[in-house]
Amino acid sequence: MNISLCTITFRHHLISLGEIAAWAQSNDFQGIELWGAHARNLAQQPDRNADWLDTFGLKVPMISDYLPLDGDPETLRHKTVELCRLARRWRTRKIRTFAGNCGSLSVSDEERQRIVERLKEICAITAGYGIQLLAETHPKTLADTASSTLRLIEEVAHPAFAINFDTLHVWEGGDDPIVVHRQMKPHIRHYHLKNIHDRSDLSVFEPANVYAAAGRRDGMTPLFEGTVDYVGFLLEIAGDGQPDASLEWFGNDCLDILRRDRRQLRRVIEGREPVRRTVNF
Repeated sequence: MNISLCTITFRHHLISLGEIAAWAQSNDFQGIELWGAHARNLAQQPDRNADWLDTFGLKVPMISDYLPLDGDPETLRHKTVELCRLARRWRTRKIRTFAGNCGSLSVSDEERQRIVERLKEICAITAGYGIQLLAETHPKTLADTASSTLRLIEEVAHPAFAINFDTLHVWEGGDDPIVVHRQMKPHIRHYHLKNIHDRSDLSVFEPANVYAAAGRRDGMTPLFEGTVDYVGFLLEIAGDGQPDASLEWFGNDCLDILRRDRRQLRRVIEGREPVRRTVNF
């Protein structure tokens, strides 16, 4: 597996991309997933690009952003083109967005169709750049459950459309990640890996809390100390060639947690050492 860390982890830190890259290189990461806001700000530094990141032996597997599917169509097209150009600068063929901002059970048929049409339109744009658009499995979007996500894939029906499989959020939607993975595998291009202490803590991942510097971090756990069984899931996907995955950590002590998770993840994949998990059923 190719494992990346996410620059969104460092959204409240005074740390440069160069420092992040050097640390990632020394801790066995293969890539850095760029948050869209960071990718745009780095446009002011022309020497920061894919060639520069190559010197660390790293790549950008994906730029993760939030395209305004509910907004003005011209603004959406403009932002999509901008994101595709940033993706080219970092030599990545994947950009991630959310499939709207309303859950599948709350959206009207007309609104769902409108989001589907917008996704088709921007897939046509990304395809022109040789880039795939990944919708993330995420609550309060049209990819909030397995059934709605599979339906969305059929509705968009575009070769540039794919899925960023956020394992925790698949579980949050009430589905078994391993079962869903087997159903969705042909359409998955990236994985997000994170965990939670208990289902009652899921609100810590709501955007308003995540992005707040003083937001609550209780309940966020290292990958192998939460309620989702990542040992089983990683063994499920490890044989699929060289899949791209990111450790998505939003909590405190980020360098220590990422270092430990990366080390344990490698041991699970290589079958060298069992991981002791503390779970809540």
